[in-house]
Amino acid sequence: MPQTQIIRAHIALLVVNLLYGANHVLAKGVMPRYLDPNTFILLRVSGAVLLFWILLLSQQRKTIDRKDYWRFLAAGLFGVAINQLFFFHGLNLSSALNAGIIMALNPIMVVVLATFISKEVLRTSKLIGVFIGAFGAILLTISSGKLPGTSTMGDLFLLINALSYALYLVLSKPLLLKYSPIQVITYVFTIGLILLLLFPPTWSNLASVDFQQIPASAWYKITYVIIGVTFLTYLLTIYGLKYVSPTVSAAYIYTQPVMVMLFTVLFATFGWAEDYTHTITLERILYMLFVFSGVYLVSIHQTKQK
Repeated sequence: MPQTQIIRAHIALLVVNLLYGANHVLAKGVMPRYLDPNTFILLRVSGAVLLFWILLLSQQRKTIDRKDYWRFLAAGLFGVAINQLFFFHGLNLSSALNAGIIMALNPIMVVVLATFISKEVLRTSKLIGVFIGAFGAILLTISSGKLPGTSTMGDLFLLINALSYALYLVLSKPLLLKYSPIQVITYVFTIGLILLLLFPPTWSNLASVDFQQIPASAWYKITYVIIGVTFLTYLLTIYGLKYVSPTVSAAYIYTQPVMVMLFTVLFATFGWAEDYTHTITLERILYMLFVFSGVYLVSIHQTKQK
């Protein structure tokens, strides 16, 4: 395999996590001042569904087997509806930095779920890593009540979001092996959109929003979330997975807390987002190191196998 393609794959995956890191800060600036979480989610998923269908209609689609219906439904429920609802509500209550740290727990959750669902062997090093990572997350959640702009409930929502997304990754893996990635993600997002529309608060919140009062600066951030963080990140991830292993791809999520801290300082300096630098403390950095250590122990054996 040409070295240039591998380098481009790593650059693509790095860009994905740069986009995600900026998203935690920018999306926080939109809520709750201009949009409530439910309306923000509806705009994000609707825009993504439109873009994915435009892309999918230019390709051939495979007929879905009946036995896969439940898996698509579960993927839409956990990968879009529950995942998005708890992420945006959690981000609305907590800090962008906490969101980045908690999302770094996702690989640990994938390993645990795969152990129960796919019957994968949980080695001692992985088990120790799970406990260390969970310990750091618990300490982070407990400490959230001490600082303005954070909350224990918000962190719990973010944990549920990370767990839901981990469950989605485990459930969707067989679908990605059977159908094209574009077809899978388009169907999953479409199902997720339908489920969001069935969520009663979505309609009442949407009706209460005065879209004419939303300034252009907020619309730029909303557009960034729809195109950059939802549509573009998925395409770049698919490109990266062509040339590197899923383990390497997942490892890039560990950079998100660092990205969030960098963008928190950068955006506050230029006045592009509210100042959340007060949420960056030595205590939180210590808890972040616990999470990173746990993730490292969980992934190191698998990385060596690659």
